[in-house]
This record gives sequence, structure tokens and C-alpha cells, in this order.
Amino acid sequence: MKAVNIQQAKTHLSRLVEEAVAGEDIVIAKAGRPRVRLVPCEPERTPRALGGWEGQLVIAEDFDDTPEDVVRLFEGRTRAPRKRRRRP
Repeated sequence: MKAVNIQQAKTHLSRLVEEAVAGEDIVIAKAGRPRVRLVPCEPERTPRALGGWEGQLVIAEDFDDTPEDVVRLFEGRTRAPRKRRRRP
């Protein structure tokens, strides 16, 4: 726990905020007596509702059939493999 007086807190507020966000416990004191604790704000998390697109989306029958040229692009191959010709 780090304790600072109000004057120090005013002077170094940005640094103290970063330390609090990083997880350090910061207490601001007045006349040597602790007055407030500086803590990071946690975003409010509401549970996500599942099934919002149910009945509104259709997946094609051939969804899993990926064309070979698209597969090659994902794998970093830009062209189809060349066929070797035999020399006469």
C-alpha cells in the first residue's frame, strides 16, 4: 500500500492513476490520516443475451465447401502448383 498526502497526489495525479490501474493500492491522506483510496474503475458487465439472431439467419448447404483458390490464398500460396512437363 502506498500512502501519499494531498499535495503529492495533486502534483503526481497522472502517475498515481497509472499505478492504481496497474494494481497498486494508493491511499491519499490529509494531515497524516487516510482519507480516500484510489482504485481503478471496472467496466460494468452485463450478461450477453444468447440467441439474438435465432431464426433470422440461413446458412447455405455448401457452407463448408471452400473453393481451392480460396484455400490457397489462406495458406499463402498464390498460384496453383505447376505441372512438370517431361522433356522429349
